[in-house]
Formats: sequence, structure tokens, C-alpha cells
Amino acid sequence: MKRLISVSELTKDEVEAILERAAYRLEHPVGQSLAQTVVANLFFEPSTRTRFSFEMAVKRLGGETLNFQPATSSLEKGESLEDTVRTLEAMGVDAMVIRHAENGIMRRLSEVVQVPLINAGEGTSEHPTQCLLDLLTIQRAFGRLNGIQVALIGDVLHSRVAGSHLNLLPQLGMEIMLAGPSAWMPEKLPAGVRLVSMERALQADVVMMLRVQKERMSEAELPDYSAYREAYGLTVERASRLKPHAIIMHPSPVNRGVEIDGEVVDHPQSRIFEQVRNGVAVRMAVLEFVIKRGLSTNVCHEAAGV
Repeated sequence: MKRLISVSELTKDEVEAILERAAYRLEHPVGQSLAQTVVANLFFEPSTRTRFSFEMAVKRLGGETLNFQPATSSLEKGESLEDTVRTLEAMGVDAMVIRHAENGIMRRLSEVVQVPLINAGEGTSEHPTQCLLDLLTIQRAFGRLNGIQVALIGDVLHSRVAGSHLNLLPQLGMEIMLAGPSAWMPEKLPAGVRLVSMERALQADVVMMLRVQKERMSEAELPDYSAYREAYGLTVERASRLKPHAIIMHPSPVNRGVEIDGEVVDHPQSRIFEQVRNGVAVRMAVLEFVIKRGLSTNVCHEAAGV
């Protein structure tokens, strides 16, 4: 791994290695594998979980972060984003973590710099590390990934999280079901993905609610939130009908009372805040793999205190 732009670039072995390393990092959350490393965080859209978990990940591994502020940068003077990343590369940063609203921006930037790039959320297309942390959460809940039924419910069309899930999860032997308003479903479904009713979706092993991406919609596209909750929200009553072994997930931030009732966020079957905890470990693993170009035995086990 020299970068992480799309989950489609990952082999099954690489996914398994990242998840294994992330599980190790859950038990060993402090190290020095990235000592004297500098990672630049460039976030052009709001973020809490992704931005701060990357910063936590770097610092827990002994590195330093540069938190880029677009409004106080030379972008305001007319500098292109391409020249901005080339400038940071020339300064000697070891990797860049980028979130941007434009689809395709990550590949474009990867053509002008050699420094490793990590996609922290791109337009409506992909969010690779969210996908990986969700996989870790599912794996820890069920002990496996193959054969697990995952229902993605809600605004699939505008969700970059769903974009990564639809790319990767079927390749790992997982069955994906989609439920939500027809206008928010993709026109073409990948192999292994099918549309189902809300009632069928509630019988999945993993019930993953997706946020209504109102910032990516026109006024005409915005739903009646009360009607949306009635048709597709994970209400307290619907949560009571989940299978006993099922888990509830949400990539967050949560719109309580819209796609999920507030009480359900704290439901015994909810893994929403566990996803956040797993996100730090996954991003630690991704940074180690991308910056170190794979991990030696000594680094993996930190036997020598590296």
C-alpha cells in the first residue's frame, strides 16, 4: 500500500491485514512506529470523527500533525489545490489525509505528488477508512465477515460511506441489501446487492442507518423529515423487531429523530460509539501501512520498541 484512495485498490489480503493490525491497535493503542513522521490533515468539509481520529492516530503512534485551514491558506489568494499539495510535499510531509467535496479529486492529486495520500471522504463517491472501521466492527461482533447480511437504509445515493461499502463488502462474501426512497437508490446495483423493503432490511444481521445528506441536496430534494422517519427511520418500535443477534450501526453524525430515534442510538444492540473507537485503531493501521509500505515483524509486534 502506497496510498488509500479507493477501497477498490485493496486486495482481500490487504483488507485482512489492516483489520488484523487494527485489532492489535485496539489492545496496544500507543506506539512509536511513526516517530518523527509528519502527517498533514487537509479537510475542506466539516468533520469531527474522521479528522480528530486521524489526529489521534498519528499522535498515538509518535508522529505529528499539521492541520490545514483552507480559509487562512494561500488558496484564498488564488493558489490551486494542486500547487498546495505540491508545496506541502516539498516541505517534507510524510503523508496527507484529505477530505473534499469534489468527486475524483483524490486521483487528480495523486497524479501531481508522490507522497502517500489517504482519502478521508470524497464527494459522494467514497470514504475508505469508514468502510474499514465498519468492517472491523462487524468482524468483532460476529467473528467473521463472509455470509453476513448487511442492510444499508436511507440515503444511499448521496452517501460516500455507501459508495465504499458497495464497492468492497460484496467482494468479501457479504450480502448487501438496500432500503430507502427510490430516488435515493443507485441506478445500477453491483453484483451481490439487491433492493428490499424496509421490513426485510430489519431482518439483516447488520442494520446500518445512513444519514440524510441534506448538504448535498437542493431544497426541492429535501424530504419531509416526519414522513421520512415514519417510512424509513429506525424507531424504538422497529428496533424491538430486530433479530436478537443483530447489531445497529450508523456512520454518524446522527440526526436523532430522523433516520434513527435517540433512544435507539443507546440501544443494547447499538455499536455506534464502538464504531468511533474502532475508527482510531483502523486509522492507526492504515497510516502504518501507507507510510511504512507494509510492516516488518519488529514493527508489527514492536518487539524492539520501534
